Amino acid sequence: MPNNDKSSLLIMDLQNGIASRFAEEDLIPFQKAIEAARKNDIPVIYVRIAFREGYPELNPRNNMAARISQYGGMTTTDIATQIHDSVRPEPGEPIVTKLRVSAFSGSDLEIILRSLQIDTLILTGIATSGVVLSTLREAADRDYQLKVLADACLDGDPEVHRVLVEKVFPRQAEVLTTEAWIHSLGAQ
Repeated sequence: MPNNDKSSLLIMDLQNGIASRFAEEDLIPFQKAIEAARKNDIPVIYVRIAFREGYPELNPRNNMAARISQYGGMTTTDIATQIHDSVRPEPGEPIVTKLRVSAFSGSDLEIILRSLQIDTLILTGIATSGVVLSTLREAADRDYQLKVLADACLDGDPEVHRVLVEKVFPRQAEVLTTEAWIHSLGAQ
């Protein structure tokens, strides 16, 4: 049976200030997914979190906002918010800037997805319990078909990662390894 979906690979929060907390070998599944997506003409969309100077988007009642404004950085021009070199975008691959945890929150992601007529999202990112969880929930509510590449999701807490990919995500998404996803592309 042919696969008629129009997919996009989301590479979420693989920016210097976040990806640098992990070893280079932890980023290999992301690199493999990006390479496979490009070879199969699947759009790759990068998502990062960044704010304007002075943080006008951050409400002091928000715990995340209070920490960011207290410690500084994370502005749109800060090196910490730039996409990590190991997964550098190619010309024409969009970089979406979000303002909260979900990739949809405060960004133009939905407009890009609609313009590309995307109906299936392949989710990857750091952290599994942050951007991946929040984006999965919101994307499911927006009726996207979802796939999560479990080994291309990282979290500072391995047990939280395990519970999410084994017990929570399968309720709303197909969860598979990067290699299994790449193999499925050849079968289409």
